[in-house]
Amino acid sequence: MTPASSTAPESASARTRAVRAVGVGTGAADMFDLLGQGAALDEGTGEGGRDVTVGFVADRLAVDPSRASRIVADAVKSGFVRRVASQEDGRRSCLELTGSGEQAVAAAHRTRQGFYASLLGDWEPGEQREFARLLTKFVRSLDEAERG
Repeated sequence: MTPASSTAPESASARTRAVRAVGVGTGAADMFDLLGQGAALDEGTGEGGRDVTVGFVADRLAVDPSRASRIVADAVKSGFVRRVASQEDGRRSCLELTGSGEQAVAAAHRTRQGFYASLLGDWEPGEQREFARLLTKFVRSLDEAERG
């Protein structure tokens, strides 16, 4: 990882900085979480080939379905996401990113990468690799605990 060219003011939270970078109001943190999950939306399918639906969003964001529905409605209203008919069941509504949504996801990714680079920039490459390995192991353990 390379160090970020500049770091954001310490008084602002990382989440607030990232939301600002995406270009939406700071009250849109839930929508930012949705866009942070944009890779799943961008791919058009969720884990295990699942359609990206409001239920999928609820699962990914660990929120109840009614909250996920409001988040998705805000994202649709803001032009980041559109509803499309499922290719498997035309009665089912799926979600996909719009051009603006793709740009927002890319901005969120760049912001996260810059933030991580600023934190890890003075770490040795071996330390960064070890941290990545251990963090990956930790996240897998969390996933397994959640499933079982």
